[in-house]
Amino acid sequence: MEYFFSKEYKNEPYKTWMKEIGVVDYWKCKNCGFVSSKTYQELPFKKWEKLNSDFHHFGENLKSNNDRLGNQPPYLQQATMLNILQNKKIINPAKMLDYAGGYGTLSKILEKYYGLGLLVYDPYIQTNETNYVLKEQLEKYKVVINSAMFEHVISRQDLDNVNDLVDMDGCLVLHTRICEEIPKDPDWFYVLPVHCAFHTNMSMEILMRQWKYESSIYCPVARCWVLFKKDRKDFHEIIKKINLEFEQDYLFYKKGFLDYWKTVG
Repeated sequence: MEYFFSKEYKNEPYKTWMKEIGVVDYWKCKNCGFVSSKTYQELPFKKWEKLNSDFHHFGENLKSNNDRLGNQPPYLQQATMLNILQNKKIINPAKMLDYAGGYGTLSKILEKYYGLGLLVYDPYIQTNETNYVLKEQLEKYKVVINSAMFEHVISRQDLDNVNDLVDMDGCLVLHTRICEEIPKDPDWFYVLPVHCAFHTNMSMEILMRQWKYESSIYCPVARCWVLFKKDRKDFHEIIKKINLEFEQDYLFYKKGFLDYWKTVG
């Protein structure tokens, strides 16, 4: 890793949250282009935890969507994609988990509009709803979904914890921002106080190989990748038929990582 750029968060509410942290340094991997915050990695965990708590509770208590500090995942489009994939038997919906699923927005949409069950685990949020699972209840799942967490991690173990729950013939559904090269720009809209890990096509290809995934698809509408532990010979034909049926390029397929965003996505 080598120094890439620094950012000082001067505007409210960022300024209040960051007063004990100060300037944040971001470093870049010379091999794969992955960018990570060295400042956050060296920060006492309690301070890092408080920053995330302040940020997310602010986002959950807004009176208007116009006041959001960042974009929410496209939950409805994600739910639609999952329904299509299970309908075409590309994924197995028998055991699905939303890891770091927050307040269960995706699970609620999937149940209400498509009749599909989705368990929710979040290390920081627990409700009385029956579809929430505790850490000690976690097992292997055919489908593990993770939205908007890969940009929040400060250690490799955080990523491995997600992958470890995917069954040997399962898949990982991933929503984050992945592009060819991370801009050297502290004012890039994706550089938020709690975003500390920025992934490139090459870094995700490396992760896929290390985690032993064989192929992937990408859905631009849902902004989601689906990484498969086991590739199937008929994936290409099934996806071709789906795209013909919808009369649009709804899904893209590739062995290895589907490097859809060649520019800043």
